Amino acid sequence: MLEVMQAVADWPHDRMAVIGSSLGGFYATWVAEQTRCKAVLLNPAVNPARDLAQYIGEHSLWHDPAEHFFFREEFVQELRNLALPLLSFPERSLAVIAKGDELLDWREMLAHYARAQVRLIDGSDHALSDFEAHLPALLEFLGLD
Repeated sequence: MLEVMQAVADWPHDRMAVIGSSLGGFYATWVAEQTRCKAVLLNPAVNPARDLAQYIGEHSLWHDPAEHFFFREEFVQELRNLALPLLSFPERSLAVIAKGDELLDWREMLAHYARAQVRLIDGSDHALSDFEAHLPALLEFLGLD
């Protein structure tokens, strides 16, 4: 995350925003907390250290099974170090949470982002296949409408 923070160090934090989905939502939450910028979080992972700990070891890439990588314990520890139990600036976050998410528990996301603005979707999925339907609300939250 040091590289990310260095990359945005000179950006106008009062006018920037971050958007992230799933694990990217976890990271976007952290960046928003550090910079106090706005964040849009799409089915954000709440506790990725817990969820990913079971995957320590060698894996193949989903798009190229011949290529492998090793997921290490230290990556899980890095996620633990970035965990935020409570949002300091919930008014600067919009969480888009799908009850139909097949990977992450929508109730856990809702509880974690309860003080933020929440767009709770009755269906959809982890990928937010209906993303286009939610784009106007995101643009409005970001002041880009």
